[in-house]
Amino acid sequence: MDSQITEIVVQGTLGPEFMAALPDYAFSTGRGGRTRIVGPVADQAKLFGILDMLEQFHIEVISVNPVDSG
Repeated sequence: MDSQITEIVVQGTLGPEFMAALPDYAFSTGRGGRTRIVGPVADQAKLFGILDMLEQFHIEVISVNPVDSG
């Protein structure tokens, strides 16, 4: 099964340790201090793992969205 490219938007900026934990992902901080995390999610277990990591760091998740590959 192919990975789904997924966008996770969180409130605030992420430290280098967090970004290093997800080397296959792109990070960008935009307006309102929100950070956009974009990368491949192979399955629900991977998605839940990322969301759990965000929760452990007390990072507020704004949205989780599939990215259109077209």
